[in-house]
Amino acid sequence: MTCPATRRQCYGARMDHIERIYREWDARNRAGDVEGIVALYAEDAIFESPLVRPLMEAERGMLHGRGELRAFFARLAARPLASRRYHRKGYLTDGRVLFWEYPRETPEGEQTDLVEVMEIADGLIQRHRVYWGWVGVRNLMT
Repeated sequence: MTCPATRRQCYGARMDHIERIYREWDARNRAGDVEGIVALYAEDAIFESPLVRPLMEAERGMLHGRGELRAFFARLAARPLASRRYHRKGYLTDGRVLFWEYPRETPEGEQTDLVEVMEIADGLIQRHRVYWGWVGVRNLMT
């Protein structure tokens, strides 16, 4: 369905949740606020990322539930901040799925290129998938 009006007119109160998660997820991740970021997820949320396997020494690239998410984001927060850049320009949504890109090229140089896709319901992230571009994959391989 195409909505000719503004996002808020199309999606109503769901936009409050979408905008809050877009803003807060990034801020809490940058700050290394593990409990704050985990609070944005549903109790039984599913998270998928190529970073799960090497960071968690896991067989699969998936996590399930806040406990596993907490351990993952704690390890991520322990990494040097200089290794993380977070340049992004905005997001897309249909009122249920939140999507944004961290492009490879930024005004400050290159960053890990990835796309975040989050399914939102009841004001929480239910499912979160991260897709990496070639720079991200190269960084994982080295």
